[in-house]
Amino acid sequence: MVTSTLNYQEKVDKCIEILKLELPTLFEKQISYDIYSKDISFKDPVNSFKGKFFYRIIFWTLRFHGQLFFTDIHFDLHEVKQSESDIIRADWTVRGSLLVPWKTSIFFNGFSIYKLNDDGLIYDHVDNWDRKPTEILKQFFGK
Repeated sequence: MVTSTLNYQEKVDKCIEILKLELPTLFEKQISYDIYSKDISFKDPVNSFKGKFFYRIIFWTLRFHGQLFFTDIHFDLHEVKQSESDIIRADWTVRGSLLVPWKTSIFFNGFSIYKLNDDGLIYDHVDNWDRKPTEILKQFFGK
């Protein structure tokens, strides 16, 4: 029994390590998907879906739109920690300068909750933002 607990904790630690390494570069390069279950669920204030295929698409879309609409964009990762035995929490900020003729930028804070299954894989990812999507969108148009 102790071996399986240690094995599980090692998997949780691996997930935390990979999230710390990859999340700060999610607008620049592809993340690895080994720590996610094939039936992962994702939810944020504008999207909700299930399955690794769609999970991959959301990260591709973030990179694509980041390059298309921003002169620079950053995902600042503040903390990643195991908040419960089967939950990892990541606190972050998205900030960037928009590629528009007028000077404007985007900025919002959030946190992600990752739930792990018995195999130590992430099966649920929920993003929470500090403001409504419409408030974030208004940043595109400046003051």
